[in-house]
Amino acid sequence: MSQLALHQSTISDELTELLKSANQVINMKRGTYLFREGMKASELYLILSGRVKVSKGTSDGNELSLRICSQNEIVGELTLFTDQPKYLFDCRILEDCEIAVIQKDELEKKLFENTTLAFEFMKWMSDHFRKTQTKFRDLVLLGKKGALYSTLIRMTNSYGVEKENGTLIDLRLTNQELANFCATTRESVNRMLHDLRVKDIISVHKGYITIHDLGYIKKAIQCEECPAKYCSIE
Repeated sequence: MSQLALHQSTISDELTELLKSANQVINMKRGTYLFREGMKASELYLILSGRVKVSKGTSDGNELSLRICSQNEIVGELTLFTDQPKYLFDCRILEDCEIAVIQKDELEKKLFENTTLAFEFMKWMSDHFRKTQTKFRDLVLLGKKGALYSTLIRMTNSYGVEKENGTLIDLRLTNQELANFCATTRESVNRMLHDLRVKDIISVHKGYITIHDLGYIKKAIQCEECPAKYCSIE
């Protein structure tokens, strides 16, 4: 049985048809890049295992982290149906990955031929755009503190594990990595996390954050309680 066939039974129903369009599986090592901003875009990727980070370089040489993608997530999708497409973001491998490669031209052809595939892909794209819109809304409207607080909420929705004393974000993060998600500086994140620790809203142990009072953080930014599928870091 092929690698693609082996994986097909493990992915969600929404992505089964998409995986049928993949023509190969590649393995990528931690620290390498799947693609870089500005490169010619000819492939779409479906993460089968491992994690990648999608980010955007800023004019001042810093990085804005947009998504952490893991199993069953698609990357490279924003370049479909454009002339001479180029990747809009960087995609860096955070953990050794196994990735299904889908040729863009072949996928576009199958989207026109296969209504099931077209419907599922459009549904996935709609959800993805809504996630992106809510993230940029938070960054623009809520300021530095709001950006951090909304990032923490998204982290709990994606990686939260319930413990006796709160919700553990089961993803090790440095303050610089958090700052990259918030479009702010490490020093600002240091101060804001310190304030939350003093108030016993959170605690941090070896890079892992536990949120003891998620309600406080949600109230501070007047959280709209969006469904977790849209309010996530993925």
